[in-house]
Amino acid sequence: MKLKSILSLIIVSLIIIGCNNPKNSESFIKKTTGRYLYNSDELIEVYFKENVLFLKWRGATEIKPLKVNDDTFFVKEMNEKIQFLTNPSDGKEYIVLVPKEKEKAIIYNYKKLEEDEKIPSEYLKNAEYSKALQGYLAIQKKDSLDSAIKESNFNSFGYKELRNKNFEKAIQIFSINVALYPNSSNVYDSLGEAYMKSGDTINAINNYKKSLALDSGNKRAKRNIKRLEKK
Repeated sequence: MKLKSILSLIIVSLIIIGCNNPKNSESFIKKTTGRYLYNSDELIEVYFKENVLFLKWRGATEIKPLKVNDDTFFVKEMNEKIQFLTNPSDGKEYIVLVPKEKEKAIIYNYKKLEEDEKIPSEYLKNAEYSKALQGYLAIQKKDSLDSAIKESNFNSFGYKELRNKNFEKAIQIFSINVALYPNSSNVYDSLGEAYMKSGDTINAINNYKKSLALDSGNKRAKRNIKRLEKK
């Protein structure tokens, strides 16, 4: 075999090996490690083990993307190729979905958050209820139909805590729902029930009455008010 052919074969082999090497440079790791805003109240977390990229996303804690090249990865769970790029308009790092058609422009999808930056559900989890409320109100102001602030979701979450006898947390979750949906009879009914089960009769009655004011046909509220007022 001629020397030129041998050299060509070596170069091709090195390229293939490089593409199949899942390890990443220290500078890349430093640049990309962190939490990225997937939507208004959900994250993608990027971390590394032995210089290999992993993601945490939607309950999966060890997603291992396939490295295509130095800055491109295929995430099977998303069925997408991703890249890590700096957005020239704000100088921030983003996870970008690689366009499936070459002529399409790049969209800077998921911004990397600052180290001290949190999403509302994180504040809620940490019992920082005032900050959680501010975050959810900001989401509502931006998009009142955002799924992160669905009334039914907060109601379900609140009742889960109520069943577990976490009365204070249930009250706080239902109170957030009241702040988001002050014209809903149901949110006051739920808050009234949480106060009732926690032993706070006065606040229970007040919220059941607010529920009745918005829906005079709420028989459960009428029944509970009557029972509580006898105490």
